[in-house]
Amino acid sequence: MGARTSDTVGGVARGDHIYVSRGIYTHHGVDAGDGTVIHFTGEPGAKRNATIARSSMTDFLQGAQCKVRRYGKRDDVDTTMTRAESQIGTTGYHLIVNNCEHFATWCCTGRMASQQVRGATSLTAHGAVAGTTVAATTGVMGAVGAVAGVSGPGIMSALGTAGGLVGGGAAAGPAVIGVLPAAASIGITHRVLRDDESLPDDDRQARRDGRIASIAGAGASTVGGVAAISAAGTTGLSAVGITSGLATIGATVGGGMVAGTTIVVAAPAVAAAGVGLGVFLVSKRWRKPPRA
Repeated sequence: MGARTSDTVGGVARGDHIYVSRGIYTHHGVDAGDGTVIHFTGEPGAKRNATIARSSMTDFLQGAQCKVRRYGKRDDVDTTMTRAESQIGTTGYHLIVNNCEHFATWCCTGRMASQQVRGATSLTAHGAVAGTTVAATTGVMGAVGAVAGVSGPGIMSALGTAGGLVGGGAAAGPAVIGVLPAAASIGITHRVLRDDESLPDDDRQARRDGRIASIAGAGASTVGGVAAISAAGTTGLSAVGITSGLATIGATVGGGMVAGTTIVVAAPAVAAAGVGLGVFLVSKRWRKPPRA
């Protein structure tokens, strides 16, 4: 049997939400306190007929280390075990809405939740925002300006029109166009890192740090985008400078002004996700208490 290590202070006890690593995913269950674990049986790819069952600790671990999910606020042990035992023999496994982590979390808190699913959903949603931003930027460039198309004059006209919405010029255009995707990315990040009283204090604080960082990252990237255009251009933020600056930025990926504009527009959305999630992970690692 694998070594039983814990992320909590103290040992593993009856009613604990335990889990083991299976490489690219983690498998979860509830320690019954008698050498057995109540969990969804089966492995990925063979879960169609998965059943909640009581297995020996040895079978659950399969040689891996046993870890304990730490909680802040959770229900008492008897309530947890009553829930777990009441589901023995039931089926209905679903990777997204009713997996082994959902089950163990529900037993401990009365709420269905899966950090694995939440993380995967976040990556998918952020990817969708990034992809939509890239596709939409070209369309906006060709449709907004007084000069049609995505030629140099067309792009400058579109940026000038967008920037004019906030009383600015073409230099403010990328920031204005990038507001919606940045806001969407911030919203997704905040949803993924939302507060949850069932989590331990260090995790809740790390989530707060990540939410704040997502806003800061988007804002800094917006300001940085304008600065990059000025620095890359030949004459600052004049029309010629903006044109040459966007072309220079676009050339870094083998494109031109359209590519440069897309990079500057998409950067705040990417920064909101990357900085927010990155700060969360670093903060979580830094705040995490040492193992007992």
